[in-house]
Formats: sequence, structure tokens, C-alpha cells
Amino acid sequence: MLAAGDDGQTMQYKRSERVADLLQRTVAEILLRRVRDPRLSKLTVTGVDVSADLRYAKIYYCFVGSEEERPQVSQALEKARPFIRREIGRRVELRYVPDIQFFFDTSFDYGEKIERLLHRIHEES
Repeated sequence: MLAAGDDGQTMQYKRSERVADLLQRTVAEILLRRVRDPRLSKLTVTGVDVSADLRYAKIYYCFVGSEEERPQVSQALEKARPFIRREIGRRVELRYVPDIQFFFDTSFDYGEKIERLLHRIHEES
């Protein structure tokens, strides 16, 4: 399927990419409005990868908090996983609701580390 981009060019999207975008928005909405666990209040869904057959989805997240909070957030997501999957099934029309797994997105930590290093270099100059 072809979709028009912001710059007027056309870009070809695979179905799995469209479903991944939809799942990212849907999971973010579920976490914001339906999940009441306070450990998940500072969480942001940063991306979703869906398998080509749409049966599996890797959901990437980051959160504002300390390193010590990461295991608690992971536990809260694991506990909420069946509920989130049911909500996806109610909101998204797919033949199969994908099996979801959550993964901490380390790219933000990496970016922050680079930022600190650049700042330090700038100060030393």
C-alpha cells in the first residue's frame, strides 16, 4: 500500500509497520487511561516492532525515574500484560491479537550519556 508522506513523496509501508504504529498509539492510550498502577505513570512507549505474521509484538518503553525503579516498572508491566493484551483485542481489529512483550529502551540512556560527554568536552575546551 502506498501512503503520502509529509513532504509529498510516496513511501511504501509494510502492513506490519502500520500495525506497529497503531499498537504504539493504542498501548500508550491504554497505559495512560486504563492502567491504574502508579509505577507506570511515568512510562512512555517509544516504539513497537511487530513480526511479519503480526503474531508477536515487542513494545519498547522508557520512563522518568531512577535505575532502582526499573525492576519495579518491569514487574508492573508484566502484571498488566494480560489486561493490556485484552484491551488491544477490544480496540484493534486484527485476526489475532499479538503476543506482547515489553523491553526497556536503552537508546535514551545512550543518548543521555553522549549528551553528558559532549557537555564535558565543551566545558574543557
